[in-house]
Amino acid sequence: MRIILSVLFSLYTVFAFAQDETVKDLKKDANKTIQKDAADTSHATWKKGGLYSLNLAQASLNNWAAGGDEFSLSINSLLSLYAFYQKEKHSWDNTFDFNLGYVNTTSLGSRKNDDRFDLLSKYGYALNSKLNLSGLFNLRSQFFKGYTFPNNVKTFASDFMAPGYILLSAGLDYKPTKDLSIFISPSTARWVIVKDTALSNKGAYGVMPGKKSILEFGAFASVNYLKAISKNISYKGRLDLFSNYKKKPQNVDVYMSNLFTAKIIKVLAVSWGLDLIYDDDVRLFGPTQSSPGLQVKSIVGIGLLLKF
Repeated sequence: MRIILSVLFSLYTVFAFAQDETVKDLKKDANKTIQKDAADTSHATWKKGGLYSLNLAQASLNNWAAGGDEFSLSINSLLSLYAFYQKEKHSWDNTFDFNLGYVNTTSLGSRKNDDRFDLLSKYGYALNSKLNLSGLFNLRSQFFKGYTFPNNVKTFASDFMAPGYILLSAGLDYKPTKDLSIFISPSTARWVIVKDTALSNKGAYGVMPGKKSILEFGAFASVNYLKAISKNISYKGRLDLFSNYKKKPQNVDVYMSNLFTAKIIKVLAVSWGLDLIYDDDVRLFGPTQSSPGLQVKSIVGIGLLLKF
C-alpha cells in the first residue's frame, strides 16, 4: 500500500498542471475598473474567479536508525473563490475560503489538521476615492468533527457550527492603497453558536451551559492586505479584532491568517499558511484544559496551484 501511494504521488507530481498566475492576479482582478462593452445593456458589473491548491506529502521508513514514523501521509487543500460587483459608487465584495487537511502516521493514526470555511460579504458606498460607507457580514466555522489530544487522549472539541461565528457590522472601509483595506466599526453584533448538545451543556466557547448561542455586541476592525512581493512571490493577510462591550472588553479576540505563495515552475508552487487565533472564551488549554490560549497553525506545502 505504501509503495502504491508513493507511485501515485510521483505520477501526480509529474502530470500535475497549474496556472502560472497566482494571488497577484486575483488582486488585479479585484481592484481594476471593468470596462463594459458599448453593446452591453446589463446593469451589473461582475468579476468572478478563484484558486485551488492541493499539497501532498508522503514518507516511509524501514530500519531507519535516526527513528521516526514508519509511514506518514498528509494532504492539505485550499479553495478560495471571489465574486465582486461594482457600479458607479456601489460595490459588493464576496469571498469564500475553505481549508481542509488530513494527516496519517503510524504512531498517531488519522487526524484532521485543518478544517475551516469563511464566508465574507461586504457592501460599500463610496464617499470619496478612498473611503466607503460599508456593511459587512461574516460566517466562519468548520464542516467536520474535531478532536484535541491532551496526554494522547482523544477528546471531542468541535463540530459543524460548534462553534460557528456570525458577524454583522456597519462602519467605514478605508483603502489608502490598492493593496490595503481597513474596515472599522464601533457597532458590531456577533453570534457565537454551539449547536452540539454535548458541547453546549459544558458551556463551551462562552455560551451558558445548556444554551446553544450567545449574542455579543462590540467594536470590530478588519485589516486585509494583498501584495505581490515579486514576480513569483505573493502574500495575502487578514487580521480581525473584536472587543465585546458586555464582557471583558480589554480581552480582544484575535483572528489572523497569513498565506505566502511562491511559484517554482509553471506546474509547482510552494505555500506557507500561518494562522493565529486568540479567543478568551475558548478555554481548552492548560493542565486542566480550562484556560484560554493562543492557537497557532502553520502548514508548509508544495504542490498543485490552479487559478480559474
